[in-house]
Formats: sequence, structure tokens, C-alpha cells
Amino acid sequence: MTVNHSQERKSPARKHTALPKARILIEALPWLTRHHGKTVVIKFGGNAMVDEELKAAFAQDVVFLRHAGLRPVVVHGGGPQISAQLDRHGLVSEFKAGLRVTTDDAMDVVRMVLAGQVQRELVGLLNQHGPLAVGMTGEDAHLMSATKHFAEIDGEQVDIGRVGQITEIDTGAIQALLDDGRIPVVSSIARSADDGHVYNVNADTAAAALAAALRAETLMVLTDVEGLYADWPNSDEVISQLGASELEKLLPDLASGMVPKMEGCLHAVRNGVTTARVIDGRVQHSILLEIFTDEGIGTMVVPDADDEGADQ
Repeated sequence: MTVNHSQERKSPARKHTALPKARILIEALPWLTRHHGKTVVIKFGGNAMVDEELKAAFAQDVVFLRHAGLRPVVVHGGGPQISAQLDRHGLVSEFKAGLRVTTDDAMDVVRMVLAGQVQRELVGLLNQHGPLAVGMTGEDAHLMSATKHFAEIDGEQVDIGRVGQITEIDTGAIQALLDDGRIPVVSSIARSADDGHVYNVNADTAAAALAAALRAETLMVLTDVEGLYADWPNSDEVISQLGASELEKLLPDLASGMVPKMEGCLHAVRNGVTTARVIDGRVQHSILLEIFTDEGIGTMVVPDADDEGADQ
């Protein structure tokens, strides 16, 4: 009598191929438990904003966080898109101290690109996965108020136009959206209570201020480098973790583009945010890799021991 063992052989094979997936989920379990119900503010920028595959992966990551029980908030800038649109209008892109010089004409373009183009596209990508994302700007419901910001160059105050620094944040609208299970997507522009003008606010700075106001668990800043380098350009070794005081000492020697990001991280962890992370937005699913794996990627900034004590 011939016995067909093929069915017997297939079953263990199927279990074996599925096992790595199970292990990945189990590895994520302590991180899922730790972050459940916590607010995560994510600054969306760099290459992740212009590469179609990276944009789609970013949207999947954010929706995954939401379904995994976290409360994600997205803050975005739009540097590449703004530069392209300014070019089309014959307006020059100029930067001082890492910030975009923003004339009145440039501000009209900035506002249009951020609220009318970048935010709309991002909301659309997120909402492919369900009725989740709601777009807003810092102007809406007085979310962010700003005053004119002067850049400091060689110890002198320099006028860089309609660039603002945040003076106040009202998180009411964001909290209401989060409580309703939505994903707020915030464009980094804000109105001034002083002169009524709308100001261009650096998105790294805006994300950090919002994370602090929300008492977020984590601030995540997507950028175009692997993290904070220990000795750039002599070495490409990335600092995996450092304290607030260590970061403060490094700030004067950082490249100008990294300064707002790292200053934002410093502000966040000194104002109640548990961790701030700079991660490589050029890596697909970098957010999930950072939050839900033992190794993580990028650079994590943590409060100093005395900051943690003061916060409690």
C-alpha cells in the first residue's frame, strides 16, 4: 500500500517559512507595549518627501503606528518643493544660518506650497489606508503663534524676512483629533499676534515645540543622513545615543543644516519629551526600524539625569 506523505511534508515547511515573521513580531512586542497610547511627533522632510517609494513607505509606517496603538502627529516642511516653485516664479532661494530668507513674495509661495501642495499630497497618501489624516497649518485654531525671528551670524542679528519663531502653542485642536483617532498633518507656518503676518517657521523647530507642548513620548526627525556623526568628515561613525549636555557641546561645530534639527532635539528632551531621534529618511520604513527593533537606527537624544529628575 502506498502512503502519500506530501501533505505531511508541506505543513512543517510552511511553518518554517512563516517563523521569521513571527520572530519579528515578537521582537516588536516590548516596544509596542512601551509605546501604546503614547504620542509620537514625526518631522517629515528631506529625500523622503520627493521619492515616491519613500513617501509611500512613510505613509505606511505612520498608519502602522496608529493601528499599533500609538498617536502619531506629522509636521512637515517642504524645502525642495518650495525651492522649485520659487524658481518657477523667478525668485531666488537664499539661506542664512541654515534658514530660508523669506521675502513677502516668497512667503506667498511658501504658504501655497506647504498648505496647498505638500500637505494635500501627504494627507492623500495616509488616507489611502482609511479616513485617518486631517491637514492643518499652524494658523488653524491658533495652533502655533510666532514672532519675527532674526538669524544670528557672527554675533550679529540679521533680518531674514518672514521667518518666525514660535512664541505659543495651543494643542487643543491636535488633542481633539488624536482623541478621535485621527492623524494630524501640520504645515509649519504660523501667524503672529503682534503684526498679523504669517511667518515661515522651520519645520524642525516647529516639530520640537509641538512635541514638547504635547508632552510626546518621542520626537522623530527624518533627514538625509544616517544620524549625527561622531567626527564628520573624518569618520562616518554615527553616534547611536547621547545626552542633552553632550549634544549641547557639539552644537557649535555642526553643519548649518543639522543645527535646527539638533537644537530641536535638545529643546524637546529638555521640555518633557522622553527621547528625540534623528533618523535616515532615505531608508524605507526607517520609522518602524527605529521604534520597533532592538538595534534601532540613527541617533537618539535623551535627557540628562538631572533633567529627568526635574521633570518628575
